[in-house]
Parts: sequence; structure tokens; C-alpha cells
Amino acid sequence: MSIENLTPEQQQAIEAATFRRLLQHLDERKDAQNIDLMNLAGFCRNCLAKWYKAAAEQENVEVDYDQARERVYGMPYSEWKEKHQQAATPEQLAKFEQQNSK
Repeated sequence: MSIENLTPEQQQAIEAATFRRLLQHLDERKDAQNIDLMNLAGFCRNCLAKWYKAAAEQENVEVDYDQARERVYGMPYSEWKEKHQQAATPEQLAKFEQQNSK
């Protein structure tokens, strides 16, 4: 079977598995800070949480932002921040500001 012949259910299952693998990868790479992700890819874990919340709302499922962040981070955001978030360097902040002023 080729990708062109996927049923909607197969496509959804593959996309869901891909999302779970992305979350697993980010969990394994706590050294990849959100500012790094933003500077390199234009999105971060918080963006994923916002997209998760929006997708839930489209399905009429009530998810608040903190719940979505916990799903993405694998723990409450405050805990992840305390354990894993590093202060952004002046260089990281300058690059972020430069990219977001365009």
C-alpha cells in the first residue's frame, strides 16, 4: 500500500504516532531549549501545547493550556521549568528578537 491509498483512519493513526514520537524525542532532548527550537524552527514546546489545545477544541474537547502543556512536557510546566529550563543567553535572545522583528 502506498501513502496515496491510505484510509483516513490509517492517516490519522500514522500522524498520531508521529506526534507521540515527536513528544518522546523532545522528552529525550531536554537540552533542546525552547529558545533554541524557536530560533531554529519557529516553534517550541509551548507552540505544540497551543496547537494541541486548538485541535482538542475542534473536537469539542475542553483542554486548558496548562493541561496541554503537561501533555507536551510530560509533567507540569512549572516542574519542567524548574528541572530543565536554562536561562537564555544574550545571543539567543538577540537572535529571537531579530527573527521576530521581521
